[in-house]
Amino acid sequence: MTSRGDLRLPTVWGATPDEVARHYPADDLLPGARLLTRAISVAAPADLTWRWLCQIALAPYSYDWIDNRGRRSPQTLTPGADRLELGQTMAVVFTLRSFDEGHRWTALTTPRGQLMFGPVAMTYAAEPDGAGSRIVCRLAVSARGPAARLRGHALAWGDLVMMRRQLLNLKALAERDSRPCLSIHGGAGRRPDHALAALPTLRRRPVCARAGALPARAWTTPASTSN
Repeated sequence: MTSRGDLRLPTVWGATPDEVARHYPADDLLPGARLLTRAISVAAPADLTWRWLCQIALAPYSYDWIDNRGRRSPQTLTPGADRLELGQTMAVVFTLRSFDEGHRWTALTTPRGQLMFGPVAMTYAAEPDGAGSRIVCRLAVSARGPAARLRGHALAWGDLVMMRRQLLNLKALAERDSRPCLSIHGGAGRRPDHALAALPTLRRRPVCARAGALPARAWTTPASTSN
């Protein structure tokens, strides 16, 4: 795992040697590219983590004031967001090229994205890890020619800052949703104010972080594409 002073930066952050050595679909979209790997452990099951990875179709989940025009990325799961379709937009400037439902998705920069960053492919995966999971992201950055290599080096450092924040945000949201819901019983015809009185902060937000969010199985569709 990475630590302060890790000599693998900016190429690797948080990933194990096995995760770095693993082959990902993004590797095939840009052969010979510079490969960057980022990963983080999540105390939530892989199916829930997967649903949060699909939320990247809606918002970047990094520093919203930088890459989301100051708009806050959604803090609850959007029903149906994990119904991926080939060709849809991911992370603002990427197009979905393939996905393995419940496991990983892979995207490539749009023409607009290539003007900004050059050709970049990326795979996001939700990997089971005991009772929890791991988010692993592989980026393949074009390294054809001196200019591309220089741009790729700058991108590696910039991406490290932005994706680190993104993965930490997605981790926190998935772990929040994985916690058991708080059950408060007020009795027949009674309001549960006597129980809420001991938890004043809950008056300002849903008692359960997953309130209104359907379980992952409710949105499972037949596998459309496999990698």
